[in-house]
Amino acid sequence: MNTITKHVVLLALCLIVGLCSAQETQKDSVVDQKTPNKEVGLKIINLEELKNTITAKEKEFLKQEVEAINKRFDNGEISKEEADKLKKEAAIRRAANIEDRIAIIDAKINLLKRNPDSDHVITDENSMSINIGSRGFFIDLKDKKTKPKKYDKRTTSEFVFALGANNAIIDGKDIGDTYSVLGSGFVELGLSWKTRLFKESNAVRLKYGLSFQWNKFTPKDDKYFVQNDNVTTLEEFPNDLREAEFRVSTLVVPVHFEFGPSRKIDYDTHFRYSTRRQLKFGIGGYAGFNIGTQQKLRYKEDGDRVKQKIKRSYNTSDFIYGLSAYVGIDEVSLYMKYDLNPVFKDQAVDQHNISLGLRLDLD
Repeated sequence: MNTITKHVVLLALCLIVGLCSAQETQKDSVVDQKTPNKEVGLKIINLEELKNTITAKEKEFLKQEVEAINKRFDNGEISKEEADKLKKEAAIRRAANIEDRIAIIDAKINLLKRNPDSDHVITDENSMSINIGSRGFFIDLKDKKTKPKKYDKRTTSEFVFALGANNAIIDGKDIGDTYSVLGSGFVELGLSWKTRLFKESNAVRLKYGLSFQWNKFTPKDDKYFVQNDNVTTLEEFPNDLREAEFRVSTLVVPVHFEFGPSRKIDYDTHFRYSTRRQLKFGIGGYAGFNIGTQQKLRYKEDGDRVKQKIKRSYNTSDFIYGLSAYVGIDEVSLYMKYDLNPVFKDQAVDQHNISLGLRLDLD
């Protein structure tokens, strides 16, 4: 530890020791004095012990901050003068934290002393409920800012939601010939993690996660899917068909390389890269499994409306894999995905699912 670090720690310890001495003096006076309520006296002693806990926590936080500053200096991120300044500021801040938090505890002690016969409940080390007669109030003194933030957070998590149009690329046919363009769609719901790949740059990020995908086809011309052993075909429905929906549900692991600029924001004790209002582009793929296939039919039979759900394999592919890409700004992107596996395995004509829509990546 260099000289300035020793001086900083010594400064903090002097402030802390002075505060601890004041605590002990006050504690002795509390123990020695006669209290009209023994239970109140015990509560006061517990509060005095809490002062020691506060001091120990702040000292530990100061130690962590000094270690983080030394690491930044060793890595050449900051100069010696800046490191010394940050250490001094950290020491003063932690000493002030101790003084303020102990003052809050002293206020609680004084409140107990002034109202020894009231119903006081210490709910935890940072809060207290006060009931006097039929009236009461709650004091919440939780310190939510004492834990130092992680200096460099390279991995973040996001919620993924996407939806849009869905169809199939079929040999010898155009998109929209077999399935309704407006009636077919997809939905994706999942979680993703984004990790910065380079130490000193956020230009390239690896994005990976877990997603549920639902791909729906709506056949045209009153047709529906029929499975005959290992053959799946589209056939004309024998009754008055109002609607036919064919849905394949999958669980996949998407992986993308994301590119784009970002802003580096420096704080006193940490820094973060922000991609807010920045252009981003991602390219990659996904792989997973088919977790369910269902056909829903709505039709009229003998004047009655019938709704039928049929769950079977329809010879759809078990293993799902494909390519995907997105481009957008901030949380919204234009999203496209394409299944390299055929929708139906071992068929005379291959069909490949393709989707285009909007994607939301929400922090």
